[in-house]
Amino acid sequence: MHPQHHTLFIDYCAYFNGNQDFFECHEVLEEYWKDIAPGDKKHPLVGYVQLATGLYHWRRHNYAGAARILEKAFHNFQSNRNNIFLTEINYDKLMLQLTEVLSAIHTGRSFHAFQLPLSSALEDLTTARIQLLPTSNANYLLHKHMLRDRSHILAERQESKHRKSRR
Repeated sequence: MHPQHHTLFIDYCAYFNGNQDFFECHEVLEEYWKDIAPGDKKHPLVGYVQLATGLYHWRRHNYAGAARILEKAFHNFQSNRNNIFLTEINYDKLMLQLTEVLSAIHTGRSFHAFQLPLSSALEDLTTARIQLLPTSNANYLLHKHMLRDRSHILAERQESKHRKSRR
């Protein structure tokens, strides 16, 4: 199986091209990255995570943060141009789209999403997955990081503080 046909990568593409849930893109691809290349910050999956994160920031009007992380994604993709994780994507079109997005951000233009340029095989898999996505309203997508259930994250932080204080 091609690594871009992995369920988590297909989920990423579906969230990206389907309901534009860039927060969820980050979540699913970070899981895949941690599974196959933990700690390798130069891995192309990190570029995809950065791409989604940058678009999430731009949507939230954080232009400086969006530009910073999208430039990192751009450089990641450049340095990984011949990596297998960029073969099921039209690399030249992706880089052009990213260049256009960075230009839009630098000139203060409002957020607008784009579609990942997928190979026909990956597009077929993604289209099937998009049909299963829940609908999300724009407000939820804009503020998802604050609206999700964070109780397990807060509990882990509290436990970590407690362990450190006992040292």
